[in-house]
Amino acid sequence: MKKRWVFLLALFLLTSCSNQVNHSTVESPDNLPNFFNEQDLEKIDWNKQAKILENKNMIGNENKLGVIGANMPSLNGQKWMWHLWGIQPKELTIIGFHKETNTIYPILKDEQWTIEMAGALNGADAHKPSSVEIPQKGEWAFLTYTDGKLFDILVHHIEH
Repeated sequence: MKKRWVFLLALFLLTSCSNQVNHSTVESPDNLPNFFNEQDLEKIDWNKQAKILENKNMIGNENKLGVIGANMPSLNGQKWMWHLWGIQPKELTIIGFHKETNTIYPILKDEQWTIEMAGALNGADAHKPSSVEIPQKGEWAFLTYTDGKLFDILVHHIEH
């Protein structure tokens, strides 16, 4: 019985620590938006992978954030269309965080961070197409900010 408790405790500690970010080794560009807070990285739940949204041709977090195009990601650049529910922001900022290298990247084409949003589409309250360039494969967290405030985090594995 004692071995079982030790095993469960070790398993708990391993899974608890797997979501932690080592801030001393986070690599980030100098031109990050000024509202970005490195502590936002602590809110990433790597176990909460983006899902195929019901009755929609997109992946994301139900009734919050969805993306068309992310279900077939490419390292060669592609178009993604962002959809947001429950909010009509003027701007959407996307900050990419690569888990394996502990590095922050702009993923919008031309190393942009922010795009202006458009109105309702596909049942969402706001949307915007964009060109994205994912620098490398692996586990990614896309931290999305609406008008400078953390809105949602999309966790997704990029293979191609």
